[in-house]
Amino acid sequence: MSKAVVPRWHGDNYQSRFFWARAALLLDPNQPDIIEVTFEADGPKAFDDVVVRYNTGRPSSSSPGRVTVDYHQIKWHVDRSGRFGFEDLINPEFIGATSVSLLERLKQAKNGAENGAAFHLITTDRIRDGDQLLKLISSNDCSFRLDILKKGKTDNCIMGKVRKCWREHLKLATNDELYSILDGFHISEGSPSLENLRHEVSLKFKLVGLQTRDNETTFFCDNAAQQLVIKNINKFDRTSFKNWCKSENWFQTRNVVSRRSIAIFSFPPRPMPEHMRDTLPENTLDLKAEFIGRALKPESSWKNIRLQTVEFLTRMTTEKLEIRLFLETHASIAFLAGSMLRFKLGVDVEVVQKGENNPGIVWNVHDGFGGPDPIIKLTTVGSGNDIALAIGLSRDPLVQVSAYISQQLPTVGTLIHVTPQDGVGQTAIHGGKHAASIAEIIANNVVKIRNPGVKIHIFISGPNAFSFFMGQHAEAMGQCIPYEFDFGGRITNSYESTFDI
Repeated sequence: MSKAVVPRWHGDNYQSRFFWARAALLLDPNQPDIIEVTFEADGPKAFDDVVVRYNTGRPSSSSPGRVTVDYHQIKWHVDRSGRFGFEDLINPEFIGATSVSLLERLKQAKNGAENGAAFHLITTDRIRDGDQLLKLISSNDCSFRLDILKKGKTDNCIMGKVRKCWREHLKLATNDELYSILDGFHISEGSPSLENLRHEVSLKFKLVGLQTRDNETTFFCDNAAQQLVIKNINKFDRTSFKNWCKSENWFQTRNVVSRRSIAIFSFPPRPMPEHMRDTLPENTLDLKAEFIGRALKPESSWKNIRLQTVEFLTRMTTEKLEIRLFLETHASIAFLAGSMLRFKLGVDVEVVQKGENNPGIVWNVHDGFGGPDPIIKLTTVGSGNDIALAIGLSRDPLVQVSAYISQQLPTVGTLIHVTPQDGVGQTAIHGGKHAASIAEIIANNVVKIRNPGVKIHIFISGPNAFSFFMGQHAEAMGQCIPYEFDFGGRITNSYESTFDI
C-alpha cells in the first residue's frame, strides 16, 4: 500500500468528521437557526469543504452584523510540526495549489458571497512563533483583528509591512480594500486531532439522541461520508438529515430527554470549546470579565460572582428542569452550581466534562460508568471544630492543603484526605456515575463527624463535573467554603477562599 494513501484517507475522514459534528446540530432544538449543512459544496473555491447556513443569521462575536453562512476550508496534516506565518497566506503551496494563494481565494470568494458570509481556515498547523499573524488572530473567536492590522500609518511600521505584503499581492489600491476582504475571515490554528474530532462527533451525536458506537475500532461516520459521495448527497436540511438518520438507524433506541443547554465560563478569552460556542447567548453566563487569567480582578469580588451565578441558575431552572450544563470555569463556581441545582429541586442535570484529550464527555449519574470507592483518611490536625476536605483526583493537593491549614486555618481540627483507588490522574474518574458515587461517599463521611455550626473547607483538585456533583451535597454537609489555588504563583502561590455556601 502506498504510504501516501493513508494520509489521504485520514484527511478525508477529518473533513467528514468536521461535517458530521455540524450536521448533528440540525437535530438540536436549542439551535433552530441552523438550517443547512453542506459537504463539498458548490461554493466559493477553497472555502467549500463544509458550509453551514443560518436562518436570519447568528450574532457575530467580533462585529455588529450577523453571520448568515460559514464557509470552511479544512487543512489537515499527519503531524503537529507544521508552522505558518503571514507570508504563507500569499503562497499557493500553503493550500496545495499551484498558482492561486489562500488570500486570492478569499478575495474571489468575498466578491461573490452573500451579505453576512464568514470564511474560516481550519488547520491542524500552528502559527509560527514570533510571526505577526499571531497578533492578528482573536483568541476569542479566531477572527481577524483589523484594529491591530490598522496600527501604524506607514508601510515601514510592523503592521505596515504586513499590509503592504498582502495589498500588493492582491493588487489592491488601498488598505481599506484589504480590510474589506479580511473582514469576516477566521483562522483556527492547532485544530483538534483526528481522534479528538471523533470524540467531538460522538459528543454531539449523543446530545441529540444519535448512536455513537464508541466501542468500535473503526468510526462508522467515516464510511457514511463515503456513502454520501457515492449517492451524490452533499447537503442536509433539518428534515432531510432527520430522515437520513432514520434510514440508517442512527437514532438511539431509548427516549432522549430534551434538555436546555446552559454554559458557565470564567476563564480568559481563548478559542471556545465547540459545544460552548453552540450554547445560546441567553443561556450562557460569561464571567471572564471578572478575572485576569484565573485570578480575580482587584475590583471584582467572589461575593459578586456568587450573586451572578445564583441569579443565572435560578432563572434557568425556573423555565426548565432538564438541563445540560457546560462548565469551563473555576472549581468553586462548579461547586456553587451543584449546590444551586441540588437534589431537592428535582432538576435533571447532565454535565459535559471537557478533558485534556477530549472535546467533551457527557457525565450523568445514570450513565452506567461506575468505579471503585475512594480511599478516605481522617487525620487530626488541630484542636478546632472545623473540617477540611482535601480531594485529590487529578492531582493530590495534600501537601499544599496541609501547609495552608497550619498557617491560615487554626479553626480546622480534622482533615479528610480523599484519593482514588487507582491513583490520581486525568482518568481517575470513569464517568458520571463514578463521580456522583465518590461525592456521596465523601459527603456521608462529613455528615458522620460534623457538629452543628462547624464549617467545611473544601479543596478540590479534579474535574469540574465532580465539583458540581460534590456541590449537590452542600446542604447536607452544612456551611461550605470552597477554595481556589493560585496555580501560576502570580499572587499568593497558595489558596484563597471564595464564598460561603
